[in-house]
Amino acid sequence: MRTKALLTTAIALLMTVTTATAQKTMKDLEKQAKSIIAQMTLEEKISQMMNETPGIPRLGIEPYDWWNEGLHGVGRDGRATVFPQPISLAATFHPALVREIGDAIATEGRAKYEVARRNHNYARYTGLTFWSPNINIFRDPRWGRGMETWGEDPFLTGSMGTAFVKGMQGDDPVYLKVAACGKHYAVHSGPEATRHTADVAPSRHDLWETYLPAFRMLVQEGKVETIMGAYNRVFGESASGSKFLLTDVLRKTWGFKGHIVSDCGAVTDIYSGHKIAQTEAEASSIAVKAGLNVECGQSFKALKEAIDQKLLKEKDLDNALLPLMMTRLKLGILQPDADCPYNHFDESVICSESHSKLSQKAATESMVLLKNNGVLPLSKDIHTLFVTGAGAADAFWLMGNYFGISNRYCTYLQGIVSKVSNGTAVNYRPGMLENSPTRNNANYAAGEASESEVIILVMGNNGNLEGEEGEAIDSDTRGDRVSLTLPQSQMDFLREVHAKKRGKLVVVLTGGSPVDMREISALADAVVMAWYPGQEGGYALGDLLFGDANFTGRLPITFPVDGDLLPPFEDYSMKGRTYKYMTDNIFYPFGYGLHYGKVEYSNVKVSVTKGKAATLTATLRNTSEWPITEVAQVYVSAPDAGHSAPLQQLAAFKHVPLAPNSSVEVSFDISLDQMVTIDEEGNGHLTFGEYTFHVGGAAPGPRTKELGVSMAECKVTL
Repeated sequence: MRTKALLTTAIALLMTVTTATAQKTMKDLEKQAKSIIAQMTLEEKISQMMNETPGIPRLGIEPYDWWNEGLHGVGRDGRATVFPQPISLAATFHPALVREIGDAIATEGRAKYEVARRNHNYARYTGLTFWSPNINIFRDPRWGRGMETWGEDPFLTGSMGTAFVKGMQGDDPVYLKVAACGKHYAVHSGPEATRHTADVAPSRHDLWETYLPAFRMLVQEGKVETIMGAYNRVFGESASGSKFLLTDVLRKTWGFKGHIVSDCGAVTDIYSGHKIAQTEAEASSIAVKAGLNVECGQSFKALKEAIDQKLLKEKDLDNALLPLMMTRLKLGILQPDADCPYNHFDESVICSESHSKLSQKAATESMVLLKNNGVLPLSKDIHTLFVTGAGAADAFWLMGNYFGISNRYCTYLQGIVSKVSNGTAVNYRPGMLENSPTRNNANYAAGEASESEVIILVMGNNGNLEGEEGEAIDSDTRGDRVSLTLPQSQMDFLREVHAKKRGKLVVVLTGGSPVDMREISALADAVVMAWYPGQEGGYALGDLLFGDANFTGRLPITFPVDGDLLPPFEDYSMKGRTYKYMTDNIFYPFGYGLHYGKVEYSNVKVSVTKGKAATLTATLRNTSEWPITEVAQVYVSAPDAGHSAPLQQLAAFKHVPLAPNSSVEVSFDISLDQMVTIDEEGNGHLTFGEYTFHVGGAAPGPRTKELGVSMAECKVTL
């Protein structure tokens, strides 16, 4: 028996060694990529540098389109699980959850890819190069695409985006589950109407402190495979043809190894929008020389002309092609590759029960309780309940943009009705329908409000009112918002319902950006920010409103009091923007969100190890009968806060489970990167003097104190 056991062990070890020896390395893939490029004709090389690439049968290469979307689920490619929009996920402050979602999206993407290939379907949105996440900073709440981002803070954006990338790309040392993409590099975050012509020139301080850190985190910590260049110019260069951004910063300073893709039509913009070049050939040569690898568009067809005019050499194309071939080899799809561990996913994983549950969990963690005068949680045995509002029964209000299509949705109305007892009288009317040509002048909804113990009114923005240029079809400003006030029809309906109600009014807000809260908060007894919560949003809302779950979501962006007091939208200076630089005009602060219950902070201590990190400890106490998961946040104010440094900046955050009437001591590790001050030349340094560390339930400031958010602080001198 002993001899047999030893023989079995020896065979197992031999198989392990053989497998390890056979497993490809990055050097093997690079050698293979160079060999393939060397066999291509000039025309074939050019054909592989645009998003829609033909096959090269003699080299065993199938057609491939680089363009796919996975913002919050596989997008624009039929059936897929629809997770909450990124701004919703940002409100969870939960990177581990986001990583799990990234993995689920990649799993469905792989399964859908296999089905497409079996069907010889090589169309757009069938590939494994997903142009997500969007890690631009939501610097101004009027930007329509803010819903795609992870909020206004670079550290939160980088942390959540990096988790998403790691989930998408997997943890194999050689192969990629799918290729993720950090976009839009760099600086652009509105306005949509001028993105094809604008020249953005932020201070070097703002560039390095606000606009670039999340990209650096994705590259250096997330090992993101793709970066997408933006439409706008930065310091006079097209962001998709900028030597400074693409070569000097991205590749030389940060060590980026993947490929760079232009935003769609951005190379064309180099000559038609920005007027930097006179022809397509010149624009294409500028982009390639700057470091662009693949164009989303058709301008690169002029690369042959650029070579004929000696604007480029064929070697320039070889260099640009290498990262592209490497990406497809790492995905295991350029040529048949039995070593790739991600090549066999059954289509049963698409819209699986486990993914639906994950979507619901994320939606539940994302919703933010903004106000509650005691009406919530609702009793399931309530006698009369009236649900109303244009978005209450419309699945489109759950989706946001860049969405896939699920085979199941739970609207807010369905989720609410699933919670009440069979003895509850529930009535529903949509009330004011947006832009409806068939509106009945007899508004029966207001009458229902006068007869109900509780009214739940769903109102807010949807994908027709905010989003990307061209997608927000009802927007006069290409998807952006001139005002933070909701449409007049919705506000009039809210006033009418409030005037006639006899019970309590709960307002559920949808959308991906802040709204003017002054009148809404004054008229409502409770307000919930539901965002765009995805396919399971109704179930999540029902659990929260009726107390089967507690709120944990926190605002990833400041809600201003008055949008008219914001700096000009076109101004990319951070002065007066976000919690880091706003001294007033704050209605709800960054990081804010209520629970059922209350948490108190005390006993803060900070220790700093020279040249390394700081450690903060604090005691959190749940003073209620509710179990709570607290999103504890640490903010640092440097000695020159408010002058050359921000007023405060998020330095750490953590989910802390708290049993009823219990206390726990929590420890936070704080990177020195979150303590440095960026000077006007873009250099980071530690300032000697007194640092203030705040730990609590929102960004520190006068408004946070007014709202009764618990916070404790500690001062340390360096």
